[in-house]
Amino acid sequence: MQAIRCVRLGLPEALELVTLPDPVPGPGEVVIEVHAAPLNFPDVLIVAGAYQMRPELPFTPGAEVAGVVTAVGEGAAHSGAGHLQVGMRVAAFVTLGGFAQMVRAPASATFELPDNLDFAEGASLPLAYGTSAHALLDRAGLQAGETLLVLGAAGGVGLAAVQIGKALGARVIAAASSEEKLALCRVSGADETINYATQELRATLKELTAGKGPDVIYDPVGGALAESAFRSIGWGGRYLVVGFAAGGELPALPLNLPLLKGASLVGVFWGEFARRDPAKNLANLRRLLAWAQEGKIRPHISARYSLSQTVQALNDLAGRRVVGKAVIEPQR
Repeated sequence: MQAIRCVRLGLPEALELVTLPDPVPGPGEVVIEVHAAPLNFPDVLIVAGAYQMRPELPFTPGAEVAGVVTAVGEGAAHSGAGHLQVGMRVAAFVTLGGFAQMVRAPASATFELPDNLDFAEGASLPLAYGTSAHALLDRAGLQAGETLLVLGAAGGVGLAAVQIGKALGARVIAAASSEEKLALCRVSGADETINYATQELRATLKELTAGKGPDVIYDPVGGALAESAFRSIGWGGRYLVVGFAAGGELPALPLNLPLLKGASLVGVFWGEFARRDPAKNLANLRRLLAWAQEGKIRPHISARYSLSQTVQALNDLAGRRVVGKAVIEPQR
């Protein structure tokens, strides 16, 4: 099989396209012929050696996949989110190895795809939607009728948060950097939008919330807007620290702000949550699958790349030229 390999840490240009032996499933594993592997910002950080997880070299990046089961290991058939068998259309969270034509996946993190999702859409559920579901359900306890502000709302996890917020009955305000991105947010269910390239965030939030401020802020971006957003939060609000896609220096907040607002800074680390509490993560996944079957959530795929175009794909992601999700399609 062909696979992308990171042989030294650095820019995506250091990645190589190589030929490797086809994988064989171990106990509790399945082998998946990969038809789609979404790009996520942590992929850029892992290749650069700047992520909290630093795998040994060489490794194949790619954390989530969708495709067809080609082999089932001992004890794997009944250990996922359903009965797994050869020929089944599935998606899986694999942590590493997704940018390849085939991959071994833990059966416990593999689930059958709903019929109304294609491979690219289904592959985008585990990480982006899993992260946003964990953030809004478990960490924020978002309630129907509350106001949710989503920063970086046109990215993969941002759009997932917009759709999940609407599925939970919240009023969603989406903030992004262009009118094109905000149009996609509105199609995805956002009630109000803020273009923070042309509108002042605090003043616009004050106007949209009649001075109350949002109850929950979902922030996968970090950067210069973090303090301004937190200063706008409502009393008893929850500020979700999801990631730092803006890059550069990490934002620092004056600690008197949570006190004055009676508000909470809440960390969101989905990967560690999924490892520590797989049962709860599986429950969230089943809820996501139900919403997908009902048409309440649907990943937006804006770009598709071949395996040989992985370097370009990661550079497009790092350059914030991707709206929604982009995927690698290794069978092209």
